Amino acid sequence: MTSSPDFDAYRSEFPVVKEQLYFNHAGVAPTSQRVATAMREWVEDLLQHGVRYERGWEARTENTRRLAARMVGAAPEELAFVRNTGHGLGLVAEGLDWRPGDEVAVASSIEYPSNVYPWLHLRDRGVSVREIETVEGGITPEAVAAAITPRTRLVALSSVQFASGYRTDLDAIGALCERSGVLFCVDGIQSVGCLPVDVKKSRIHFLSADSHKWMIGVSGIGFLYVDKDVLPRVRPVIVGWRSTTDAWNFNRAHFELRPDALKFEEGSQNYAGTYALGAALGLLLEVGLENVEARIRELLTHLDRELRAIGCETGPSPAHRAGILTFLPPRGDVKALASFLSERQVSFSLRRGRIRISPHFYNQPAELDRLVEMVREFSGK
Repeated sequence: MTSSPDFDAYRSEFPVVKEQLYFNHAGVAPTSQRVATAMREWVEDLLQHGVRYERGWEARTENTRRLAARMVGAAPEELAFVRNTGHGLGLVAEGLDWRPGDEVAVASSIEYPSNVYPWLHLRDRGVSVREIETVEGGITPEAVAAAITPRTRLVALSSVQFASGYRTDLDAIGALCERSGVLFCVDGIQSVGCLPVDVKKSRIHFLSADSHKWMIGVSGIGFLYVDKDVLPRVRPVIVGWRSTTDAWNFNRAHFELRPDALKFEEGSQNYAGTYALGAALGLLLEVGLENVEARIRELLTHLDRELRAIGCETGPSPAHRAGILTFLPPRGDVKALASFLSERQVSFSLRRGRIRISPHFYNQPAELDRLVEMVREFSGK
């Protein structure tokens, strides 16, 4: 781990702290001054100069690709920009060469819909979804092993479950999939930007995530990782000029698909989005993902202790925790508590009957203490 930075020094990047207690990074995060500046930079360039500096836009976009690759331990040519997590997962689901009778193992009872619907949509191609049994709102390697059959082609799961906060053992499940000859697809939106991710170490074939949560970016831009060894097996659902090897030559029709993940980028880039994503990732890499993970763990350990001290039920356990802590108040209706907190400018989520708290590295223990005091006040009514 790099030396711990001054986390409080970064609070000026996030003006939202002046207005709210913001603990909703597992939902929609506020973005930073750096991201806003980067987006304005591209818009101002377009406003003042039109397309004159387009080569600079392209260079900036490719730098963002390199930063995204660093975030997950991939090569830049294994990453394609996508609109959102579901877009990336859909490209995988629709692009593989399925055969009637194939199965996809999914814990559809707990997964976010973006990691369920693309697989259910394959029913008309003869592909069925096989349910992974869950334990304490999460997925264990043992449950995945029990779900795999000779017909299983792919295991699809989230790195961290959105509702419970249960952290998946990606290394163990990736090794299991490799031994079983099964593809491994991960919805990474609840981990990328919150903790270090290494797609190679975890033997992940596909990972999709967008930037409006833990990456502290904006909606509408994210990335899909496709391992180079399986890239030839995924057919682009949509192709365009940018999907090809001679993309910038508009004087002839030369249809040869790129061999890398950029074949999934069919047309003009979302430059405002790639500028924003680059600034967001640059900030996280500056802080250091090991430092981000340690800070969030410290904050949640503090919150867990203080909430339990006033009688709250909390989860998940520290062994299965990433960036999310959920709880129930000792007394009173949870929906009433949600209204009580919202009225006091606390940003959080209510997921499956529990309050979900997801702070980031710039949050402070004192902010969490204010939250605990509000819960105490509510429960004491």
